[in-house]
This record gives sequence, structure tokens and C-alpha cells, in this order.
Amino acid sequence: MGENIFNRYLSSEVGPINLPITEKLMSRVQLAINVDNLDEAIVFYSKLFATKPAKSRPGYANFSITDPPLKLVLFENPGDGGSINHLGVEVECVEDVLTTEKRLVDSNLITTGIDETQCCYAEKTETWVNGPDGVRWEWYVKHADSEQFENKILERSASEAECCS
Repeated sequence: MGENIFNRYLSSEVGPINLPITEKLMSRVQLAINVDNLDEAIVFYSKLFATKPAKSRPGYANFSITDPPLKLVLFENPGDGGSINHLGVEVECVEDVLTTEKRLVDSNLITTGIDETQCCYAEKTETWVNGPDGVRWEWYVKHADSEQFENKILERSASEAECCS
């Protein structure tokens, strides 16, 4: 696929867009947890956050919660319920992912690099890093819905850390 997106970003002279704080785009924390029973979890979290899932598929559901700003993702993994699957930050644009990747690499953290993927029923640009206790963090922007659940990498820049699911 040619030169990867991260290298194209690094070689460009385009800097970050600095918007006044009142016009800043919103990011939100993502919490992806394993649940024993997806149907029960959907009922519970729908009541807890007073909202219905934005997406629900076999073994998977996600909520786009406005208040508090949160992307809640549920993975049905019987016997592993109540544990963290991964954490993340959903951002508004690819530039935010690229900027974060550069910051992490400059801080000597090992990342997956920037990948264009289809995973968890979405097309996205993402990077991953593992915390010191093994908690996986994803920094990503969603481009579109997809019917792909398992991780499928469309374009890879580098890979050293484990990805999702």
C-alpha cells in the first residue's frame, strides 16, 4: 500500500490544528469490559446510563454515552465477566491518533504503530500500547461501521504490541 500513514504525517509540514477551547473537538474515554451474559449487561448498562446501545451484534455491544462522555464496549466472554478487556480513547480525527502515536514513541513506549483496521464492527485508524500491568490501551478514530468483528489489518505501519479482542 506504499508509504504508511504515520510516516506521511511525520514528513509533512502540517502541524496540529489549534482551535480555541470553545471549538475544541471532543474525545472520550473508552472502557471495554468482558461480561458473562451480554443480554443482562445490555439491560443493566442501558438503565445505568439511560441510553440504548449504539451497536449490538452477537457477543458485542457498544454505547456512545454523552454524559459522562464515555464509549462503553461490552465483549461477551463467559467466565471472564467483570474484567477489563481494554481501555481506550476515541478521538475525532486521524491527526489526533498520529499526534498521540508520535508522543508515545517519543516517550519510549512500545506501540503497535498506526494501523488501518476493521475490528469490533468498525473501520478505524488506531494505535495500541500496553500498560505496565498488561492493561491494553487503544487510541483510535472510527471512520465507518463494518460487519467485521475479528481484527483485520488493512494497512500496517509497525507492530510490537498486541491489539484488540
